[in-house]
Amino acid sequence: MINMLTRARTAKLAVAALSTEAKNAALTAMANALVAHQDAILAANKLDLDNAPASVSKVMLDRLMLNKDRIAGMAKGILDVVNLPDPVGNVLEEYIRPDGLVIRKTSVPMGVIAIIYESRPNVTSDAAALALKSGNACVLRGGKEAFRSANAIVEALKAGLRSVGVTEDAVNLVQDTSRDSANALMTANGYIDLLIPRGGAGLINACLKNATVPCIATGTGICHVYVEKSADLSMALNIIENAKCSRPSVCNAEEVLLVDKDIAKMFLPLVYDRLVTRREVPVELRLDEYAQKLIPGTPAGEKDFDTEFLDYILAVKCVDDVHEAVAHIAAHSTGHSEAIISRNDDAINAFTLGVDSSSVYVNASTRFTDGGEFGLGCEMGISTQRLHARGPMGLRELTTYKYIVRGNGHVR
Repeated sequence: MINMLTRARTAKLAVAALSTEAKNAALTAMANALVAHQDAILAANKLDLDNAPASVSKVMLDRLMLNKDRIAGMAKGILDVVNLPDPVGNVLEEYIRPDGLVIRKTSVPMGVIAIIYESRPNVTSDAAALALKSGNACVLRGGKEAFRSANAIVEALKAGLRSVGVTEDAVNLVQDTSRDSANALMTANGYIDLLIPRGGAGLINACLKNATVPCIATGTGICHVYVEKSADLSMALNIIENAKCSRPSVCNAEEVLLVDKDIAKMFLPLVYDRLVTRREVPVELRLDEYAQKLIPGTPAGEKDFDTEFLDYILAVKCVDDVHEAVAHIAAHSTGHSEAIISRNDDAINAFTLGVDSSSVYVNASTRFTDGGEFGLGCEMGISTQRLHARGPMGLRELTTYKYIVRGNGHVR
């Protein structure tokens, strides 16, 4: 580990010095190498799938699975980053002091960024691309379920870097997938400039508790959709199904549905029909006491409104009004993404002002909380904290700044 971190620390100086043209050439080569090495990547991914524990759910297996289309999508994600503006070297502010000093606040790379993530192979290429374009070296530590896939992907990316003369130490994969390696990254002071954990609540909390290097909390997503009494119910059904079912294993999927009591008797049977009766894979509805009187489902347990299910499960609660909805979200949300479906401007304003999450939606699905959907290219994660970065983390969020001050013999 120390050997790898030392190489990454050396590489960060070389990567930071790359021109925009050199970084884009390297990224293009990395994208091409992914496609060129797809047979090796798919073979490694098959081994991961074959060796996945029996306890892994179907939705999590889908998260782990790669095919040619997904590899092509990963390559496209890298090429999308090529087309984004370089975030390094931008003058964020410039001013001249009364004594003539010229002060420029200028964006610069973070340095070495470590990413601890779980069983999503595509994160490997996304993170490497964003780190390189923003002038950083990266150290990747994936989960054991996807290690073979991640290793094959990194080998391809390194081949792309070598082909254009860029140090392959810009992208590094930790070979040890035990907790010891994660703990080592959390405490690698002097080597790691920023740590970004991507995964479940256990991983995020462990990093926040144990990290001695700078750390950004990326979100577990207990995301809410609130259907206010004035809502277009057809629109609401479409948004609820999309937010819950389009890909339930991701952090921007809906986990809790809030419905105004004034429309619950009419609307909840429509929800049951859409999510349970009509679906090949029905959604398990976990209902509060009020909802239990209106539709079939499982009584909600004590922890169901505080759980990121990442599965075809949806907690349902009926509320008196927008103020109770906002209060419930404040008590149970992880600060990721929340949505209101409404045609009432007062209710919309109360919701958007009152809900303190990184992304708040009006008449749209929470599934849009994504770097690509926000026009940032692929993303490094979704920050649910307030300091430095919040929401989808793209290139700008992987830079910091320094002041460059020009004088003419000035002394104080």
